[in-house]
Amino acid sequence: MFSLEPHYNWRKVYTAEEDPNSPFYGRVYSEFEFKNAIYDTVIHPQWDEFGSLTLYTKILYADYDQGFVIMEFIGEWNDLLYNDIMYLYRNVIEELIEQGINKYILIGENVHAFHADDDAYYEEWFDQIEDGWMVGLNFFEHNMSEIEQARIDNYISFEDESEFENWRTFQPKKLFEKIDKMMTYRLGE
Repeated sequence: MFSLEPHYNWRKVYTAEEDPNSPFYGRVYSEFEFKNAIYDTVIHPQWDEFGSLTLYTKILYADYDQGFVIMEFIGEWNDLLYNDIMYLYRNVIEELIEQGINKYILIGENVHAFHADDDAYYEEWFDQIEDGWMVGLNFFEHNMSEIEQARIDNYISFEDESEFENWRTFQPKKLFEKIDKMMTYRLGE
């Protein structure tokens, strides 16, 4: 059993299951029934399934006025065998885009393997968020080589782990402001 929970300190300011704009609105979680698994390892029931067999997520925070979302992931991101990006894009991201979200903070410190295929869904996602950005935080170095080889980093800006390794110490809006300022500078806006 893998009892690692999604980050929970922000639950007092936001929960996706209580947000009517969230793809996970209305979900009910058990603290005792562990039914989701990555291969043969059962995971904590607070993680949200979205169609992938090996990757789960949690929307930690969404702000529709500022147009950003912070998402944490756990598992194996496997586009090659399971087309995880298609499920993520079709079942989660498209709904968020419809709600005006165009800035995405993707936390990957619990993504233990990444297997790329093509970049078509990443490109589509990028094209749909005009004036927005996608930032990946704390993805493992061994995953980064696969990500770079597949050119996914053309669409998602992956940030240096050391700068954001303590992301949990920020309040969600402060984390967003720090990343937004960095991306605004980088994109020359």
